[in-house]
Amino acid sequence: MSPNTKGVLLGLAAFGIFATHDVIIKYLGATYSPFQMVFFSVLFGFPLVSFMLVGDVSSENLRPRHPWWTSLRTASVLITGVCVFYAFSVLPLAQTYAMLFAMPLLITLLSIPILGEKVGLHRGGAVIVGLIGVIIVLRPGNSEFTLGHVAALVGALSGSLAAIIVRRIGRDERDVVLLLYPMLGNFLIMGALMPFVYKPMPLIDLGAVALMAVLAFAAMLCMIGAYKSGEAVVVAPMQYSQIIWASAFGYMFFNETPDMQTLVGAGVIIASGIYIVLREGRKNISENTPVLRSRSRVAAGAYFRIGPRLRAARKRAKRSK
Repeated sequence: MSPNTKGVLLGLAAFGIFATHDVIIKYLGATYSPFQMVFFSVLFGFPLVSFMLVGDVSSENLRPRHPWWTSLRTASVLITGVCVFYAFSVLPLAQTYAMLFAMPLLITLLSIPILGEKVGLHRGGAVIVGLIGVIIVLRPGNSEFTLGHVAALVGALSGSLAAIIVRRIGRDERDVVLLLYPMLGNFLIMGALMPFVYKPMPLIDLGAVALMAVLAFAAMLCMIGAYKSGEAVVVAPMQYSQIIWASAFGYMFFNETPDMQTLVGAGVIIASGIYIVLREGRKNISENTPVLRSRSRVAAGAYFRIGPRLRAARKRAKRSK
């Protein structure tokens, strides 16, 4: 099996596991508020962070070197978590994914003011085409524009902002700082809201939240293996396989069938996103490759970032040779 084939298979496995994770979000979202779901998902994520802290041999403190950027990223991650959890709860899975697939387009746009990236005619045209795909999915005038649609779009925008901030400060900030502050922010703010939104959770639902944390961790391991084995330009488009899982899971568990406009719009968004990835993968096109380097899944901030784990794995592989 070639390295790229292995990378593709691991990438498909990762996003299949993530899709299963999102099914649980939708199941729990019928009963609980997104604030409660984010709070408990972060709570169950703390043990994973503790293991990382134990393995961190650095003697530095946990104060960020870029406090303002770290604060903005923390706020972005908080907004992303609540918005994405809410969108999955109230919208069809396929429609939610279609709008979240706009993230590469938004990352490309945000890279201009934040990273000083120069976006030429090709990538700029792909962004415009992708945004047309978003309009097709939203079908203004033909269907109701709900709070769930707003949440999905805001989640995609805030998730893109969080990703692009990592590209700006990630080389200076320790991974544990970038992970810990959004988690603490989620824990404190969502915890403060618990008296107003909390509903008692039976053991089976608590187990479902714990399973979400396990699935997210397993998917991250698969993603690390995928990017370690295959080229990023080959592995990155595998995220779009989630639309297949969303269609299958939506039909199986929630009696959802994606309509033609959602599928056509998703196809346009996916095509533009893949074009941006392929364009960034060419030499002398992009200095920062912001989309290719944004390898973490949009989520609630309770998960590991791929980049540092991937670099550590590669260093261990070099030392073992």
